[in-house]
Amino acid sequence: MDRRAFARALATLAAAGALPALAADPVLPKGPIRVVVGFPPGGGTDVIARIITNKLGALWGVPVVVDNKAGAAGLIAASEVAKAAPDGNTLMLGHINALGIAPGLHARLNYSAERDFTAIALVGKTPQVLVASRTQPVKTVQALIDLARKTPSQVTFGSAGSGSAQHLALALFEQRSGISVLHVPYKGSAPLATDLLGGHVQFAFEGMTTATPFIKEEKMIAIAQTGNKRVKSFPNVPTVAESGFPGFDASIWFGLVGPAGLPPPMVARINADVNKVLAMPEVAARLEEFGAEDGGGSPERFAEFMRIERAKWAKLIKDKKITAQG
Repeated sequence: MDRRAFARALATLAAAGALPALAADPVLPKGPIRVVVGFPPGGGTDVIARIITNKLGALWGVPVVVDNKAGAAGLIAASEVAKAAPDGNTLMLGHINALGIAPGLHARLNYSAERDFTAIALVGKTPQVLVASRTQPVKTVQALIDLARKTPSQVTFGSAGSGSAQHLALALFEQRSGISVLHVPYKGSAPLATDLLGGHVQFAFEGMTTATPFIKEEKMIAIAQTGNKRVKSFPNVPTVAESGFPGFDASIWFGLVGPAGLPPPMVARINADVNKVLAMPEVAARLEEFGAEDGGGSPERFAEFMRIERAKWAKLIKDKKITAQG
């Protein structure tokens, strides 16, 4: 065996020997660890979950797998994780729908977003994009507002469904701008995109992960983004906030949570390792592609962030009399 082969063999043995030590760490879950995702494989939430879980599995030396429990905009996944044992073997990549919007939208849920989860770490916030069909001439926020004021309730806005994050971004925009448009709810982003491309609806707020390919292929017009600052992947698209509406923020966010009662030392360790993963250059680069920024920080930061989001969206839902899609 030559010297290089011997060195490689030693490295392999050392790595293999390190795995049981990591898996035996009393602070970490024993594994295998499921990270439940409330959406199908291939979507933005699923992709972000896989980026994070792959790195955590390598750090911990135990299997960390994504378990897709799609349905009801993430409520099915949240209900399952809320009932799981607080041993760290079942976690969830929480999403704005189930943990931020649903508590204000549904009178009865099978879980309490406030009491049934342990906040671990905010993974990222990604703005939505105000997009337009290329069949209409509007290219700025002000031009859109002028058009809506000239033709009240005739400008058409599609959304991924009544009560969706996309619908609430529209509702917030209507409230702040004082306009009234015709809301056309769809059953998901795919049929909405089809009709927007065909010019059957004029505008929509859509998640950046969904909208980006259409914008880059110049099939849709990007008018504005809904975060509190421009993301690096779209530096030339202004925010709604800088277009005359300071403080406007309708981001879609993702964060790691577990069932209530996770041991504090375990939460602290997982949080530290998620922060470590988010700081890896290759992870940061991938998340930037989706416009996912501002992740990291303490569990307390994430818990407080979710409390503020729940209060914000509950008030808007009440003020605008928004109901869930039947």
